[in-house]
Amino acid sequence: QVQLVESGGGLVQPGGSLRLSCAASVNILRFNVMGWYRQAPGKERELVASINGDITNYADFVQSRFTISRDSALNTVYLQMNSLKPEDTAVYYCNGRTQFINYWGQGTQVTVSS
Repeated sequence: QVQLVESGGGLVQPGGSLRLSCAASVNILRFNVMGWYRQAPGKERELVASINGDITNYADFVQSRFTISRDSALNTVYLQMNSLKPEDTAVYYCNGRTQFINYWGQGTQVTVSS
């Protein structure tokens, strides 16, 4: 059974940094694409960043503040978030997509507040 488990969320002040981790229960190379999404209260879930092999993709609002990476040996995908803003407050979800199935983690809360 495929499981994605996020960690690393928390409360941080504006301008601060967090690193989110997504540990997969299977070899992450099984996924065509892995990514991070977020959902703020009252808003739809939106893509933050994705990684497909060596190709990365970022939402416009990231503005070079975030970096997605992966460690295949650890079956883990990371999201390094710098220069965090209050509007980055949301639940962040890890996603792994194969040809037929979309897998989601349970989410980790990120709160940016002074």
